[in-house]
Amino acid sequence: MPLAPFHLAFPVDDLDAARRFYGGVMGCAEGRSSEEWIDFDFHGHQIVAHLAPGGAGDRASNHVDGHGVPVPHFGLVLEMAEWEALAERLRAAGCEFVIEPTVRFRGQPGEQATMFLRDPAGNALEFKAFADPAQLFAR
Repeated sequence: MPLAPFHLAFPVDDLDAARRFYGGVMGCAEGRSSEEWIDFDFHGHQIVAHLAPGGAGDRASNHVDGHGVPVPHFGLVLEMAEWEALAERLRAAGCEFVIEPTVRFRGQPGEQATMFLRDPAGNALEFKAFADPAQLFAR
């Protein structure tokens, strides 16, 4: 059974910067918009950047496999080839990573490729992939 698309509304402080990042750098098609929000197609999911100055960014971090993971964050689990292509696209665009593309939990249950970055408003995003997709919820 295919997964249902999720919907996520999140704060940004500059809609034009959000449009350049999510539409241009990330390649997300733009849907409806107004002077206060923009819908994006995030790999089949609906994310909505809402103008809310001062509301964006992470508030804490948690230690995960040697890295400080920003909290909150959102993102996607991609196929490995998609993840690798996105990492190259982000590097080519000059994006600064919070956690560089890497493999964590190497040789352990749940081994995964991961990378973290922030959008122009400071929202943290994570993209991950599994060589073995059955490891997504491995313990």
